[in-house]
Amino acid sequence: MTYHRLRVTDVITETPDAHSLVLTLPPALAAEFTYRPGQYLAARVPHSRGNLVRCYSLSSSPHTDTDLKITVKRVPDGQASNWICDHVRPGDTLDVAPPAGSFTPTSLDDDLLLLAGGSGITPVMAIIKSVLARGRGRLALVYANRDPNSVIFAAELAALGEQHGDRLTVTHWLDSERGAPAPAMLTTLISEHAGREAYVCGPQPFVLVAQHTLQQAGVPPERIWVERFEVDQGTEVGQHAGVGQRAENGRDATLEVELDGQTHRLSWPAGTRLLDVIIAAGLNPPFSCRQGHCGACACRLLGGRVDLVHNEILEEPDFAEGYILACQAVARSDEVSVTYY
Repeated sequence: MTYHRLRVTDVITETPDAHSLVLTLPPALAAEFTYRPGQYLAARVPHSRGNLVRCYSLSSSPHTDTDLKITVKRVPDGQASNWICDHVRPGDTLDVAPPAGSFTPTSLDDDLLLLAGGSGITPVMAIIKSVLARGRGRLALVYANRDPNSVIFAAELAALGEQHGDRLTVTHWLDSERGAPAPAMLTTLISEHAGREAYVCGPQPFVLVAQHTLQQAGVPPERIWVERFEVDQGTEVGQHAGVGQRAENGRDATLEVELDGQTHRLSWPAGTRLLDVIIAAGLNPPFSCRQGHCGACACRLLGGRVDLVHNEILEEPDFAEGYILACQAVARSDEVSVTYY
């Protein structure tokens, strides 16, 4: 993955826990950073044992914004999100990779149902601005938050609702008033829009409730698009969540991995994911979602064979170049060799 150093021209306090970073793109990188609404950037931030890589969705729209904008919400004990919110200021630089991700509408003219939880509004905001600026689609948004102070883009959503009241409806769900979202209650909010394609983004508990609600309302699975925001608490360097979890396949192997200028030989237990093996050894590989959605953990297979349990990002040209997803790879040969270069 190639990173480029972009200058931060503005830092916007969206809520007490969420900041947006405006990034200026040099003309020479314009083609490489062409993006679609709903995509994300992988950002690299410093850490005592090397760099951390996390993915942050673009809240800017390619149809309305000149600069790139990502929105970062603090996570308790989250090393990357807290470092960004505490340290990044206008004039600083941030290392980011070109846009990626498939959480993006196929047409801006389609009517869409949007369900967002917390910072899950970030890619949804990009979709909303793009559809309203360049498409003919009508949008219905249900946006869940803890309380009024947690609502990211509150003023911007209100302004868009006033300007495009015939095409955009926004329903806020506040846990402080209604309790946590539940299918029975959400159904009444989405039932009249069940014929639309649905885009769901947020933390895993919200996504599960939203998916269940949509299925109960009769929305076919193939018309439900999901982006999960996994918090970095418990999955960052030194915390090793998920280490030792086994898939139903794979075999014991010896792993050789090139990372951060060094080569390491590690034991790889049958069924354990490649990413978990590397983290358990005290190394610091890049990763983000751990679900096969984002591609931040991609590395190249130099020797041996692996299976990918799940993949939503790599395509045939990527496989032809040897790329695999560390978070989804289990060993299929006695010896496996990978590189992060």
